Amino acid sequence: MPSMADIQTPFSRRTLLFAGGGVAAAIAAGGLTWARDSEVAEPGAAERTGPPPMAGEFDIRSGTELLAPTQLFNATGPQSFAFDDTNGLIYTLQTLQAAIHLSDEQEPVAAADRKRAGDMCLTRLTSTGEIIGYMYLRGFGHGISFGVEPVGKRTYLWVEGSADPRTGYGRSVARTLFKTGTTLDSSDPAVTHFDPVPGASDVTPSLDLAGGRVLVSHERDDEQKFAVYQMEDFLAGRTESARFINAGVQVREEEWFQGCALHGDFIYILTGNPYTGKSGANPQKSGGNTYISAIDVNTGKAQGRQRVTVAPDLPYREPEGMAISLAGGRPGLCIGFSVKTRDYRELTLYRFTS
Repeated sequence: MPSMADIQTPFSRRTLLFAGGGVAAAIAAGGLTWARDSEVAEPGAAERTGPPPMAGEFDIRSGTELLAPTQLFNATGPQSFAFDDTNGLIYTLQTLQAAIHLSDEQEPVAAADRKRAGDMCLTRLTSTGEIIGYMYLRGFGHGISFGVEPVGKRTYLWVEGSADPRTGYGRSVARTLFKTGTTLDSSDPAVTHFDPVPGASDVTPSLDLAGGRVLVSHERDDEQKFAVYQMEDFLAGRTESARFINAGVQVREEEWFQGCALHGDFIYILTGNPYTGKSGANPQKSGGNTYISAIDVNTGKAQGRQRVTVAPDLPYREPEGMAISLAGGRPGLCIGFSVKTRDYRELTLYRFTS
């Protein structure tokens, strides 16, 4: 989930690879049929030719704008977001921008060094995009996904922790209080770390508050995997009863893994790249290569992969983050897009319903 300073070559160990036109034998065995590119290239085609394009329980045609393009506390690209539906708030993560000089640092730090160190900026927003708080999180990770847990008047953040200094991606799950205007280090005693999958890399959490569960995305043995825990067990260190799901399927093309979420019987996965130039692999005229996929938690089988066709005219349009919102009493699967302006990136959110 590269940010503003990234080149256009994805990290090979941080990509999800999905089956396309020729459906993998393992998928066929599960009775699932995935659409070819030509079948999803034209928005609205599914309305005329068959059932709605579903990923898990959500209709991927139903996308509506939830948050207009909004600037965050730093100028860098958004990486992920999470909802506090209890209080009507949105939290976002992004890597620290270049030349920020925090009070206990000897000099400003370059953006590339910030990314490698796992330094992030967290922004708290109202539902309409007004900034009402922020934190700097040093040494935590890249912000692929995260969760927020409101407990009375307090809000706990569930984020990557213990960033690998070689990559800047997290190696643990960290839980800590949100305190606006502060700088917090991953090594601070106020941070509780969990190591649910020892030896895993690219460890990043997401919360299913409605189901009382924790989803941990990670890489192990060069494969993208997910682990699902009951939150009560996770907090108590009882991780042996976790359910593990392998995300890998046959390769069609490389796609950046951009976030995940857990709701009901399904894990949802967001992949895709920013638009390229007209002669590139992902030009705007193609409609983009953003996909939402679903995996059944109980069987491990794929349950839909659909191309996202909303907002095709956004400049840059890199998918960034995925989360479930329960606002209004109806579950919504929400994804973010990074929008490039002249001096900074903005975040816009879209919501899909069942």
